Amino acid sequence: MNNKANSGITLKSTQEDHLIAWLAALAIAIHIIESVLPSPLPGVKPGLANVITIAVFIRFGWRAAVWVSMLRVLVGSILIGTFLSPTFMLSFSGAVATLIVLWLASQLPGRGFGPIGLCLLAAMAHMFGQFYTAYLLFIPHEGLFKLLPLLMTAAVIFGIISGIIVRSMMHHLEKGTDGITPSQRNVQEE
Repeated sequence: MNNKANSGITLKSTQEDHLIAWLAALAIAIHIIESVLPSPLPGVKPGLANVITIAVFIRFGWRAAVWVSMLRVLVGSILIGTFLSPTFMLSFSGAVATLIVLWLASQLPGRGFGPIGLCLLAAMAHMFGQFYTAYLLFIPHEGLFKLLPLLMTAAVIFGIISGIIVRSMMHHLEKGTDGITPSQRNVQEE
């Protein structure tokens, strides 16, 4: 579909653009839902919105993952009323740390990490980014470091769970309209 702006510039959107926009909206919705879930410890959430970021990273690359992640944090915080609050700062720093780690992981030679490995790295980076921001901006006390092992353990657990979810999502996205994965199709054709 072509849209013409008053400036004479033609804008084209592809099916991929629409899918990325839909996934960004889904990530925002999950972000909002997670914000009202009770937490056993402050800052410990399952991170299900990051599942979408990792799926986008795997399917469309780092740049698309940046768009989805930043839209999730910015729009989600505006909608729940936490924009520029400490909650926003923690969420933003966690997202930035995640994106940095994903970029570094994408630069490794070979096949790189699978969904579980990427989610594990992302969850740990997200938690460390939030922790470091909390330490620098809000609670500059050495006693905060006593919580770090517990927080990182939660990140590992939720990272593995998220990775399993992403792996399942990718398997379903990989299927064609006939419900057969490309590898199954190749075996059937032989």
